[in-house]
Amino acid sequence: MKNAQFKLMKKFLISAILPLLSVSSIAAQRIAVLSDVHVTPGNANESQLRLAVDEINAADFDVVIMNGDLGNEGSVEELENVKSILDNIRHPLHVLPGNHENTWSRSATKAFFDLWGNDRFVTRIDSLVIVGINCGPFMKMGDGHIKQEDLHWLKATLDTAVTPGTHVLSFNHYPLLDDLDNYTDYITLLEQYPVVGHINGHYHRWRIYNAGGDGYTGMPCVMTRALDMGNGDYGYTIIDIDPEWVHVYNKTIGHKPEARYAFANSTKHSKAKLPDSKKLNIPDGFKVDKVWADSASVFTRLGFDKENVYFGNSLGYARAVRKTDGSGVWSIPTGASLFSRPVKLASGKIAVPAHDAILLITPEGKIAGKLASKSGPYVADGTLTPDGKAYIQGADGRIERRRADNGKLEWSYDSIFNYCQAAPAIDGDDLIFGAWDTNLRCLDLKSGRLRWCWNNGKTANMLGPGNVVPVISGDKVIIVAPDRYMTMLDRKSGRELWRDNSHRYRESLGHSEDGSRVYAKTMDGELVAIDATSPVFKELWTCDLGLGYEHAPCVIVEKDGYVYTGSRRGIVTISKADGSGLVAQLPLGVSEINGIDVDPTTGDIYVSLIEGTIFRISRNG
Repeated sequence: MKNAQFKLMKKFLISAILPLLSVSSIAAQRIAVLSDVHVTPGNANESQLRLAVDEINAADFDVVIMNGDLGNEGSVEELENVKSILDNIRHPLHVLPGNHENTWSRSATKAFFDLWGNDRFVTRIDSLVIVGINCGPFMKMGDGHIKQEDLHWLKATLDTAVTPGTHVLSFNHYPLLDDLDNYTDYITLLEQYPVVGHINGHYHRWRIYNAGGDGYTGMPCVMTRALDMGNGDYGYTIIDIDPEWVHVYNKTIGHKPEARYAFANSTKHSKAKLPDSKKLNIPDGFKVDKVWADSASVFTRLGFDKENVYFGNSLGYARAVRKTDGSGVWSIPTGASLFSRPVKLASGKIAVPAHDAILLITPEGKIAGKLASKSGPYVADGTLTPDGKAYIQGADGRIERRRADNGKLEWSYDSIFNYCQAAPAIDGDDLIFGAWDTNLRCLDLKSGRLRWCWNNGKTANMLGPGNVVPVISGDKVIIVAPDRYMTMLDRKSGRELWRDNSHRYRESLGHSEDGSRVYAKTMDGELVAIDATSPVFKELWTCDLGLGYEHAPCVIVEKDGYVYTGSRRGIVTISKADGSGLVAQLPLGVSEINGIDVDPTTGDIYVSLIEGTIFRISRNG
């Protein structure tokens, strides 16, 4: 008993003394961790990363981990530049992407694969298995998310790599907290193996916590520093692992290591206390059916015909699923993750925008044509013109009009300085769309000629109207953007009529079926209705959807007197279009709702979730 008490006291004494030490004892394994370096060519972080690499090369490390956020917008230029620096590291190196590589990527995340070969890794140093996986969010504002296929890979990998006497150290850009929408799946999987702890970045600050959050007794986790911590503090993290302890050090460039944290090198942890699943209460008059559950993640909205629903998944498969029974009709590999919704053309073929081409697929699942991309991937949601004769598809640096019978290019507007993402709005001869170059544009639908261009005055691409479907109402155009304003423009000239920030708007917008109202979901989980006919800002009503903090850029849909919105955490809300209140919250999963789409053949509401599920919401009364 006295011996046990002595060991416990020794543990607490060491924990108390460690922050005062400047060097560690020789470790069995030593890891250098770079995280959140945010290098763009020529910025201060670039030169500091070079200094960090020189220091790491001059020291003795078993492995170096680059734990996400290499750049700011995930561009090929940024990634190639960072790679040219990291390639100088003389120790074994493993690189993970972060949210800045996954969310704003002109290559639709493919450049990372092309440069580093994968977005996950496993390696072993003696008895230590080190494993890391990607985190999302993927090509839209959202919470972190572990792809379904990465969870499958992690389980299969640890089943093989973990042998008697081994232990595991986990890496991800995100913490094992509810910052990841499916963190409970991640933690539950890791708890099946002898995991010592988890290392993450993302927040540019130090923190030690237990998996699941403070107050829980799950596995220990450490949030590490960014390259730039402000006030001239540039550096990285050192992790030393000996048979009894894991020591974490702050390493400011040019200074001695400073001890930050220590936790026991033990695989015996209490399980994290995780929340229970929310109960699905379906209101009277509605019916909810799960149509599909994919083995991968789904990032696309949905396309339809009379029999099938069409979508793409994160493994690059274009799929058709039968609406009546949810059975798979066909699945076609395209080579890279898909982000654009498929569109049924007048010819009967389904246009599937992929990384390097638009595939034309017959309803039977045969590739009938391939329309090569001029440059870069297709990420935007395409749409048919109201007469069904043309197909409009945004791309990287351009937007195209193609014939809807054979896909032949009719015109291409190429003066866009980043990529298109959301579907355009079309009314009459006006084609209005945003892009991630800060601009909203109006083109002549027939010729592709520019009529006007507007921006909100912000120079940061991330604050522009890059992922919002504009609303056209009469002689007015309404948008919202990450600058947290709603803006009304004169449709003919693009002249600004008003800008309102009385609510924290972001990217979620829609309109009533008669076009008289505009709906916006705010970052505070409200649904705001605006009079679209008024030349001045006129709020009609606001409904609290009970979602709390919210940022999913999901299109809002009104159908038969009800308004449907999608959240960042798998909840679809239904509220009355007359403003009389919330009807239901439908917790369909834990991940972001990609979009809310109306099946034109039945009027049913369909939604896809990033976790790979598709649901149908129909009226039964």
